[in-house]
Amino acid sequence: MTLEILTSDLLDPLRHGFFSRRGGASSGIFAGLNCGYGSSDQTEVVAINRKRVADAMEVEPEAMIGIHQIHSPTVLTVDAPINGDKPKADAVVTATPGLALTILTADCQPVLFADTNANVIGAAHAGWRGALDGVLEATLDAMENLGAKRENTMAVIGPSISQSAYEVGPDFLDEFIADSPENLQFFANGQGDRLQFDLPGFGLHRLRQAGVGQAEWTRHCTYSDPERFYSYRRSTHAKEADYGRLISAIKL
Repeated sequence: MTLEILTSDLLDPLRHGFFSRRGGASSGIFAGLNCGYGSSDQTEVVAINRKRVADAMEVEPEAMIGIHQIHSPTVLTVDAPINGDKPKADAVVTATPGLALTILTADCQPVLFADTNANVIGAAHAGWRGALDGVLEATLDAMENLGAKRENTMAVIGPSISQSAYEVGPDFLDEFIADSPENLQFFANGQGDRLQFDLPGFGLHRLRQAGVGQAEWTRHCTYSDPERFYSYRRSTHAKEADYGRLISAIKL
């Protein structure tokens, strides 16, 4: 099966993509294009999957820049491949041609950024914690340090868990309201004291408030489409032992 790569006109003409799970070598609960070495999948199979992504991005595997994601607002600026352990961060930016910036997700938002006028790109992992703590704004700050301008920067949120699938409790709401009362708009009533949180809507709000030129969500829900996407929450509900990781990438 060939790879399925979701793209956005906002990021053209740069080579980029939000890769679905289709077209990979993994099997069992990881069936498809699992690109996470942090999973319990076979290391050599994950390497095969990542090589397929590298080929699609037209780079060598070592030129695919990844980070050790920790749900933080930390951004890494790179100008060369990373040797050794991956730095702990949740976004990466570059102005160096030939590097492909990558993010792994399984419900959280993968966000790809580009200012094609300044030739600066970025990629961020924005779960609720990272988004609330400012990882998207920090990514834009780091891009500006490389010469980008916010008003010229396009930002695209890839496959993420949608509001209808994201049930949370009242303590979760309290944390968002403490940040800003206007965050109430991203919550809908659920059953009992449960609420439904709009993670992509919150991400788009933060991006637009930060002054990006344009921002959009691809409108793909990871939870509700098991044939195409991995989902941490769906795997948890199914009591599966582990889950695969989707990869998103952008290259100058």
